[in-house]
Formats: sequence, C-alpha cells, structure tokens
Amino acid sequence: MLLSIGKIPHLFLRHSSTPLRIRSIYSSSIKMAAQDYTFGPYKIHHTEVFYSTDLSYAMVNLRPLLPGHVLICPKREVKRFVDLTADETSDLWLTAQKVGRQLESYHKASSLTLAIQDGPQAGQTVPHVHIHVVPRKGGDFEKNDEIYDAMDEKEKELKEKLDLDKERKDRSPEEMSQEADEYRKLFF
Repeated sequence: MLLSIGKIPHLFLRHSSTPLRIRSIYSSSIKMAAQDYTFGPYKIHHTEVFYSTDLSYAMVNLRPLLPGHVLICPKREVKRFVDLTADETSDLWLTAQKVGRQLESYHKASSLTLAIQDGPQAGQTVPHVHIHVVPRKGGDFEKNDEIYDAMDEKEKELKEKLDLDKERKDRSPEEMSQEADEYRKLFF
C-alpha cells in the first residue's frame, strides 16, 4: 500500500506479522531529524545515506569499484548474515532490490552485482553485514568475475587504512554527499 504524506511517500509492507514502514530520506523544505548511522565501529554521516527504512539504510561507498557502487546495511549492528532476524533479512534484500533497480536505470547499466562478504575469511573488513550493490555494463571488467577480485582488493585496502592508517585516495565527504543527494532524488 502506497501512502503519500506531504512530499514524502510511505510504503507499508507486511513480513510475517510485523508491518515495516519504508521511507526515503528527503531534506528539501521538510525538516527531518538529522540521524547519523553506524557501520560497525564507524559513524556514517546522514548526508552519505540516501535511502532508509525502519530496519535498513543505503549509503554511498567511500571507494566505489564502479559508478553506483553502494552499500545496503541493517540499522542494527549485526556482524554476520546468519544473525539477522527474518524481518531484517527480508527488509535488507527488498532495499537492495529497490536501490539496485533505481541505480541500474540511473547509470544506464544492464545488470547488477549483489555481493556479501560474510565474515573475515570471506573478506569482510567491517564487522557489520552489508550488501554491495554494483550496477554493471558490458566491458566494465575484462573478465566478468574480475569484479570479485577487485572487491577483495578494495576490502584489503580498506583494512590497511583502518588498521595501519596508510595513505589512500578516499572520496571527500562533499563528493559522497553530492552523490547521495543525486541518488536521493531517484526515490521520488
């Protein structure tokens, strides 16, 4: 059921017996409480988040592999996928589906890569469940599956940054905020 209140549409879904309210984050003339998010031990500024539900949020990526590479995370800090509740699991994947659909169209891509690195041995460097959503185009990697090697490499670079504070080229908060502003418009 879609319901519009002012300029902010709300969608109510039922998963098992729990209704979930999905809302986009929009900050035109409507004053919304600025909420920062957590991603493992890190704080994510609300300007880097472009979509949110009661249980999940979508944020731009510090070092995207390709244009539109974003992360979908549960709001509750959960280290492993198996530790999500049924409602969180459903909401996380529905959010990834909705965000992926919009970003695939926005970036004129023809496919999506959706990936989870679940645990340290799988390459997860931030102990917080997250889905990588990456819009794909033909030829974006010489061999299609090279994206997984690239993802592993970016995770290793991030781990070095977090562990050793080695120099690397991160995007600025302004760049990330600007990208999130563009993506936020896709949900209205």
